[in-house]
Order: sequence, then structure tokens, then C-alpha cells
Amino acid sequence: MRRVAVTGLGTVSPLGNEPEQLFAALKAGRSGIVRLPETVHPRLTMRIVAAAQFDGAAHFQTAQLRVLDRVSQFAVYASRQAVADAGLVLDAHEKERSGVFLGTGMGGAQSTDDAYASLYEQGSDRVKPLTVLMAMPNAAASWVGIEHGFSGPNLTFSTACSSSAVAIGEAWRRIAGGETDVMLAGGSEAPLNLGTLKAWDAMKTLATEDADDPAASCKPFALDRSGLVLGEGAAMLVLEEWERAARREARVHGEIVGYGLSTDPAHITRPSVPGQARAMHLALESAGLGAGDIDYINAHGTATLANDAVETAAIKEVFGSSARGTPVSSTKSMHGHLLGAAGALELMACLLALQHATLPPTCNLRVPDPECDLDYVAEGARSQPGLRTVMSNSFAFGGTNAVLICRRP
Repeated sequence: MRRVAVTGLGTVSPLGNEPEQLFAALKAGRSGIVRLPETVHPRLTMRIVAAAQFDGAAHFQTAQLRVLDRVSQFAVYASRQAVADAGLVLDAHEKERSGVFLGTGMGGAQSTDDAYASLYEQGSDRVKPLTVLMAMPNAAASWVGIEHGFSGPNLTFSTACSSSAVAIGEAWRRIAGGETDVMLAGGSEAPLNLGTLKAWDAMKTLATEDADDPAASCKPFALDRSGLVLGEGAAMLVLEEWERAARREARVHGEIVGYGLSTDPAHITRPSVPGQARAMHLALESAGLGAGDIDYINAHGTATLANDAVETAAIKEVFGSSARGTPVSSTKSMHGHLLGAAGALELMACLLALQHATLPPTCNLRVPDPECDLDYVAEGARSQPGLRTVMSNSFAFGGTNAVLICRRP
């Protein structure tokens, strides 16, 4: 097995459109969750979202915007950042050994929503000719590949909320196994349109607006948690074979050392302790580590009633006596739930935590839940000088659990 370095980071997020902006907000406990004005989608009842401040016209030509759904704009822009951050310059042969693995749960949801509105609300007999090409789930990955000319494997993973964690894990496997040398891996999601928001609201999974502060509506692990807050954005990482990165003296953000993948084959939405625990065990096994070697866990932590209690129990099962001494936090309390892009954004938060030797907090945990009794870093960001090895959990509707482990180089 070859070692795999992360040499480039790029993001669009509710907390800023650069990795350092993202982490500065996380350290400060600043929330990107807002209440949509009544003039935006007037038919919505639940109006709390985590929106990215992103103007596609500032980064793409008009002709490009005609064929790029918002989800693809996010992915391409984040990939540009990641490639520039990595200082990648590849020749034709190297591009043949470079690929794109991208996760998304909803694909081009805005284009789908626009097409349906045109047909059913406006009574039009036609939709935009490029609707299929903008809405298809693999569009974002395809545009990222076109942007950079990578002609190796290009795959889209859609496993709901674990999509981008799976994409990164599978990209890691391709490099570790010698199939490729460089991979752009991550995820993108743009679900903040009327149809998608109404559909999630119908499932009764969205958070109730906090009466005192809408920005505090997402409350992972708290007794008064009421659900998740939908977010949008992208996170893309450059993964590179370790020796290749060393030869060109690339800056290494961290090393991916473990990946675990499991399935809960029992229920389409209900999480399970055995499934989540198995993914964590597999990640530790692939990394050659024990639970006591993990210094921090970035939890899936959606703030739904079921997930937070189950994840806490799964961590206890895997970590045993060391569970209460291992810091755990959910950054979703600040950037919301980016669905298919969540795992990539949260792994990026882990890599930045390693660089800054600082743990991001779980915000809004004011009323502890007796079932959730771990160290959730609820007091604010915590300096952790010895931080070396971190775990990132991503669990999903459909039962696909993905866990990634990375360490400081």
C-alpha cells in the first residue's frame, strides 16, 4: 500500500469560500445559519438554512453559466482552489493517471426544480434544452475533469449524506493501490431550492427555528435539539501519492491513513449502532491503529434525535473506556448539513484542525442530553498542542456509513 498525502484544499461554504476563512469561523464559533427572508420562496414554512455567499457571475463567463448548475459551479470553483493550493502542474501522461471522484446527494437540484416549475407552475410546454446535462448527478464531476483535463477515472458517488466521504475514501484506495497518482476528491451540494426544501420539511427532519437566535437553530447532542439545517457548498481535496508529493516538495496538509465503509441493511432512515461502529472499526483496522490513538472525532452530529444518540452509543462501543476522554464535536452546528458534500467539508475541517492544533467546537449545546454524555467541546474552540490523529464520521440515509482517518504529517 502506498501512502497518500493531501496537498490541496478548496471550498465554497456557508462560512466562507476559502479553507482558512472556513476554519477561522469554526474557531470563532461563528454560525453560517440564517433565516431566509419572507420574499425568498414565500411558500416555505421552515426558513432556516446555511447558505453560501457565492456569485457565479464573478467566476464564470456567461456562456459557462448557461450550462453549469449551481452544484457544478461550486465544485469547479473549489477544485480550482485545491489545484492552485497544491501547485499542481501535470503533463499529458500524468493527467492520464489523475482522476476525479465526487460525491453528491441531490446532483443538479436547482435545474430539476426550475424545469418542474416551468412545466407545472408556469404552464410551459418546454424546458431549457440543457436541463438534462445540468441536472444529471455526474455533471459536477464531469465539469471538474474537463476544467483540469484529468483523463483518469471520473466517478460520481451518491450515497446521500456520506457521498463525499465515500468519494475520498475510494480515491484514497485508487492511489494507495497504485491505479492512480493524483485524485481530485470531494463533494458538492446545492439543495436550497423550493422543491428540495419542501421535501425535506415533509420528512420532519429539519430544525425548528430558535426563538432567540435563528443562527443557533442547529443543536447537536443537546436535549433540545430538533433536527438538521440544510446547507450548500463544496469541498475538494487534492490527494497525491506520498513520494510524488515529496519529490516536488509539496506542502502536505495531512495524510489519509484509514477508511472504513459499512452498510446498515435494516432501515432506509434509521441509524444503527452496529453499522456505525463497524465503519469506525474498519477505518481503525485499515490504519493499523487502536481507538486510543485517535485524538479527536469530527462527528456526523446532525442534531436529529435519532442520529446523535446512536452515534454517541457507537463511539462508546468502539472506544470503550477511552470514549469519554476523546473530544468529539459537530461542526454542522455552524455550517449546517451539506448532505453529499458534508463528509468532504468536515474532513477539511479535521485537516485544518491538525494544522492549527485546535479543535472546533460544538455550538449551541446548552442543555445536555443524558444519552449524549461525551466531551463535545461545547465550551468553544480548544487548543490541543498534541493533536496528531483525527477521525471523521459520515453516516447516511440508505445506511451507507463512511469513516476517514487522517494524521498530521
